[in-house]
Amino acid sequence: MVMSGEKAGGGNGSGSVAGAVGEGARGQESGQGEPAAPPRVSLRERKKQLTYRAISDAAIAMFLERGFDKVSVAEVAAAADISKPTLFRYFPAKEDLALHRFADHEDEAARVVGGREPGESPLDALRRHFLAGLDRRDPVTGLCDAPQVLAFHRLLYGTPSLVARLYAYQGRSEAALARALGDGVPARLAAGQVVAVLRILAEENWRRIDAGESADAVYAGAVQAAEEAFVQLRRGLEAEGRGIP
Repeated sequence: MVMSGEKAGGGNGSGSVAGAVGEGARGQESGQGEPAAPPRVSLRERKKQLTYRAISDAAIAMFLERGFDKVSVAEVAAAADISKPTLFRYFPAKEDLALHRFADHEDEAARVVGGREPGESPLDALRRHFLAGLDRRDPVTGLCDAPQVLAFHRLLYGTPSLVARLYAYQGRSEAALARALGDGVPARLAAGQVVAVLRILAEENWRRIDAGESADAVYAGAVQAAEEAFVQLRRGLEAEGRGIP
C-alpha cells in the first residue's frame, strides 16, 4: 500500500510516500478516536531521529531535482556533511534514503487493530481508520494532491528499484498485522488480503490524481471504492473463516 508520510523534500511529515510524504499518518488514531500519545524517547534517540531526517531530506531533495539513479550515495553524504561509511550506518541501502520513513507505517494497521474501540472488530477499525485518512487527505491513502507529495509519488513509481524496495516494507506491514490478529496461517492470510486492499485503494486514488483530477474531485469515488472493498474483504474473510469479522 502507499504508505504515506513525509512531504518530499519538505521534512515535515511522517515520511512517506507519502509515508514517505505528509504529516497525515502521524495523526495515528487511537482506539478512542484521539491521536495516540507519542512514545517517550531519550535525548540520544531524538538526536538519532533528527540525523535520519536531515540525511533523508538532503537525499530526497537531490533525488527530486536530478532523479534517483543520477545521484550517488557519496553526493548525499557530502550534502549531509557526513562520511559515506557514516551514512551507511544509518541507511543500509541507497533506496532506504528515500523510503526509510515507510518504517513509521510498517505497524500502522497493527496499531489500529491493537488500539480499536471496545467491541469493535479488527476490520471495522481498519475501515474507520482508512475512511478517516481519506477525509483528511492523508498521503497514505493516495488521496493527496499537494505538489510535493505528487513529486515524491512520481519519483517512487518512476524508479523500479524504489518500487521493489517498497514491497519489502509492505511485507513487514503484513507480518505486524498478522501478529496483531493472533498470528498463525489464517491470520497471515487475512493480513495479506487487508494490506493488498489498502495498497490497491491508495494506488487507484494516486492514479486518478496523477491523471489530473483533484483530491476533492476524487474523494467521493474513493470513499465508495473503500466501502465496497471492505464489504468484499469482509465477505471473503467470513467465507474462509479467517476470524477477522
